[in-house]
Amino acid sequence: MPRYDFRCRSCGATFELRRTMAQANDPAVCPEGHTDTTKLLSTVAVTGGAASSGAQAAPSGGGCCGGGCCG
Repeated sequence: MPRYDFRCRSCGATFELRRTMAQANDPAVCPEGHTDTTKLLSTVAVTGGAASSGAQAAPSGGGCCGGGCCG
C-alpha cells in the first residue's frame, strides 16, 4: 500500500499515512488531531542492480545528457 506524507498547517508536524491510491487525496488528520493538513510531494529513489544481471551499466558523467556528449 502506498505511503503519503502530510504536513499539519496548525502545528507544523510532518507525518506519513498508508492508504490506497483511491484515498490519496482524502483529508488527513495529524497525530495531534488537527484537520488543516496538506499532502506533500514525495521523491522516490531507485537504485539498480543492472550490473548483477549481466547487463553492462550505462556510463555516468557530467553534461546535459549524463554522458557529456552535449557540447
